[in-house]
Amino acid sequence: MMQEQQTIKLAIPATADYIDLARLTLYGVANKMGFSYEDIEDMKVAVAEACNNAVLHAYPEGETGTVDLAYEMSENGLAIHIRDHGTSFSYEEPAADLAPNAQQELADISVGGLGIYLMQALMDEVVVTNDEGTHVTLIKYLQTAASRHNGYQGI
Repeated sequence: MMQEQQTIKLAIPATADYIDLARLTLYGVANKMGFSYEDIEDMKVAVAEACNNAVLHAYPEGETGTVDLAYEMSENGLAIHIRDHGTSFSYEEPAADLAPNAQQELADISVGGLGIYLMQALMDEVVVTNDEGTHVTLIKYLQTAASRHNGYQGI
């Protein structure tokens, strides 16, 4: 088990071509920490969503930028920080308002807009702040056999 918090940092160009690097780094870190295959796959989807949002929305067309990632490992879990330095968005809607409406026909649902909801569904905690860009923190707790049986204390 890890004795102290360790952080791995990665800065990628804000283009779709580099999102796989964020996912591959996550896979290596999470696998080393002992996360299950299912948890790793969930985290990869959430990280890809956060990075994709930065690529699509943070920087105006033709402007270059970066997406900074930090993978903070502790004995209790993994916190993944995804930050851009571009245009922020309003994140004031409660999670319930972001959930897909089961009453809508599939053809009536617009593409996009469910990224935050998806991240919240896949991760244990999601925090979004808007200060000099957008900063998304995704947290997944490490579920050990002991924590499943004795109640889990988070990060």
